[in-house]
Amino acid sequence: MHGTRRVLVAADKFKGSLTAVQVAERVTAGLRRVVPEVEVEALPVADGGDGTVDAAVAAGFERREVRVAGPLGDEVTAAFALRGDTAVVEMAEASGLQRLPAGVFAPLTASTYGSGQLLRAALDAGARTIVFGVGGSATTDGGAGMLSALGARFLDADGQPVPPGGGGLAELADADLSGLDRRLGSVELVLASDVDNPLTGPKGAAAVYGPQKGASPDDVETLDAALAHFAKVLEGAV
Repeated sequence: MHGTRRVLVAADKFKGSLTAVQVAERVTAGLRRVVPEVEVEALPVADGGDGTVDAAVAAGFERREVRVAGPLGDEVTAAFALRGDTAVVEMAEASGLQRLPAGVFAPLTASTYGSGQLLRAALDAGARTIVFGVGGSATTDGGAGMLSALGARFLDADGQPVPPGGGGLAELADADLSGLDRRLGSVELVLASDVDNPLTGPKGAAAVYGPQKGASPDDVETLDAALAHFAKVLEGAV
C-alpha cells in the first residue's frame, strides 16, 4: 500500500454472508484504518444474481418495490431498479433461493411467475431497456412461470393450465403465446448472467444447477426431460 492514494473497491457479494454493499463498506473501512489518508471509491458490482438490483441502486438507480409471487406462490415484496427508461430486474428478488423458508426446497414446483410480474412492473414504469439478471433462482421451469405472468398460457391435453414449476412442464401439450404483453416487442431486453450453460443435457440447467436447488438425481432427470419437452412445444408455437 506504500504510496497508494486512490483505491477503487469493486466488490461483489460474499454469497450467504455479506451483500456487495457490505463487502465494499468493510473493505473501505479496513483500507482507511491502515492508510488513513487513502482516497477510496466503493462501487458494488453484481453478476446477474443476488444483489444485482442493490448494485444498480448504489450506482444511482431508484429502487422500486412491488408485491409479487414468490417461488412457492406466496406473496413477497420484491424490488427492481429504474433510472430514466432503463430498468434493472433481478430474478432472485422474486424467485430466488432466499425466498424459500430455511431448509425448504421445491425443485419440481418452484415457479418464476413473480419474476414475470417484476418485468411487467418495469414495463408499467416506462422501461424501454430492461437489464434482466437471471442468476440465483430457486426455479428450473425454463421461464414458463415468468411468461405466464406476461400473458402466455401453457396448457395440458385437457386445455387446463399445467402445474407450476419445471415438473409440470412434462404435462405440457400446447403453448399459447398470443396473449403475451405486446410491449415486449418494443423493449431491449439484456440478459445479465455469468454462465452460458445450455438448457438441457449434462451441462444443462437441471444437471448443473438443480442439485443446489434441492433436486435429487431423479428430480434432475425429470426436470431435464421436462425442459426438453418444453423447448420442443415452444419451438412449434413461435
